[in-house]
Amino acid sequence: MKKWKYLTMTAALGASLMLGACGSDEAETDTQDDASTGSETSDTTESGTAQLTGTVVGDGSSTVAPITEGLVEEYAGVQPDVKVSAGVSGTGGGFEKFIAGETDFSNASRPIKEEEAAELEKAGIDYTEFLLAFDGLTVVINPENDWATELTVDQLKQLWIEDGTTKKWSDIDPSWPAEEVVFYSPGTDSGTYDYFDEVILDGSDLVKAATLSEDDNVLVQGVAGDKNAIGFFGYAYYLENQDKLVSASIDGVSPTNETIESGEYSPLSRPLFVYAKNSALQENEAFYDFMKFSLENAAEMAEAVGYVKLPDEKYEEGLSALEGLK
Repeated sequence: MKKWKYLTMTAALGASLMLGACGSDEAETDTQDDASTGSETSDTTESGTAQLTGTVVGDGSSTVAPITEGLVEEYAGVQPDVKVSAGVSGTGGGFEKFIAGETDFSNASRPIKEEEAAELEKAGIDYTEFLLAFDGLTVVINPENDWATELTVDQLKQLWIEDGTTKKWSDIDPSWPAEEVVFYSPGTDSGTYDYFDEVILDGSDLVKAATLSEDDNVLVQGVAGDKNAIGFFGYAYYLENQDKLVSASIDGVSPTNETIESGEYSPLSRPLFVYAKNSALQENEAFYDFMKFSLENAAEMAEAVGYVKLPDEKYEEGLSALEGLK
């Protein structure tokens, strides 16, 4: 696999990424009609690799998107006649399409919710959960902010939970500036929002003054442009923008590959997932092949785009589970 450097997500990535035979963009496919359309085995290359044709449709988390985008591009070099689309409508939005039967796979930056699993069961859709990588949800501040570089979980709660007041930094620590805090947060369809809600907000309302966006680049630009701003998103986006942002340590631990993998960066370390429709894996040879390629190459791609790979045995477990679904 070639060395990969992920370029910061733009709003254009919100549309489905379509990679065709020559790597050119294709018009967006009607996902409802084309999901799980199957594939045909055509020629065999000199190396013995069976050449496939077909369509694979996915959607979901913007956090997982850098890994998937890289895998889709690499896969196009192996199977140029397989068209893989990977939309980015957020974890929740991705699951909505998955439940509606519009997609073969759904990327997620949190585990599936009980109500989502119940909806899939109601729709008669069996699925399998695969782990792709680890992420550390990263709290970021402006480089001019030299007072909030070390935060505690309790301080995060004070900052981010709505309490009916206009929050100033001095409300958190009297030695900090008496300036109003400016908040940037992922949107409510984001698995990152859901995870933050679970481990920091404890189900309380997020501060109402926050600017919410499903586009992480909007959050990056917002925090980078205001010394009183604070935000949070996936570790890879911080690494891509560390020239204009500073990450705050949480309870004395900064997010790094080592602290994320070990779980020391708690409670903001989390796994990243892809959920695959079992029937599509069995009926669509192109989808099965793409999932196999993804699990075989996820470790290298995760590291290349700024996330943390799983232990090798986790990928082997995923490949074994995949083989059992063939």
